[in-house]
Amino acid sequence: MNIKKVCFTAFMSCLSFLLSTFVSFPFVVPFQHFFNVICAVLVGPIYAFLSALLTGCMRMLLTGRPVTAVIGAVIGALLAGIFYQTTKNMLLAVAGEILGTGLLSAIASYYVMYYGFGVEQLDSPFYYIPLFMPACIVGALLGYVALLSMRKSGSLVKLQEMLK
Repeated sequence: MNIKKVCFTAFMSCLSFLLSTFVSFPFVVPFQHFFNVICAVLVGPIYAFLSALLTGCMRMLLTGRPVTAVIGAVIGALLAGIFYQTTKNMLLAVAGEILGTGLLSAIASYYVMYYGFGVEQLDSPFYYIPLFMPACIVGALLGYVALLSMRKSGSLVKLQEMLK
């Protein structure tokens, strides 16, 4: 276990929780996805997954969000981290977040809500896709822009080295 990565993951989770709770655009709360992409690039798939899990749990327990707050984040964070770890391409981390959260987590959320919680009003397994996808795209792209800014300033490499 890398104590630097653990501390950084906890810090990112707290920032993600605060921004996701208090800052939103109409129908879009992108900051979970913003931090998923940043964590995927800086600390890898396992810690990105743990950051998303921790943030989702805080959102669920402290603000009353449904279980989709967890389901809707962890798959995208994990895929973003795997895609980045295997290719070192930040755009593929964005693609992993969008595919994992916007599509796979949205479909998984349907099954959890329908079968696990008995929410029968859901029309199809694709019900959550239009709800998850806009925030996911906006947040992942904002994360990419932040990473580009960090790379241009030289801080991205310094952070990656520091967190090894």
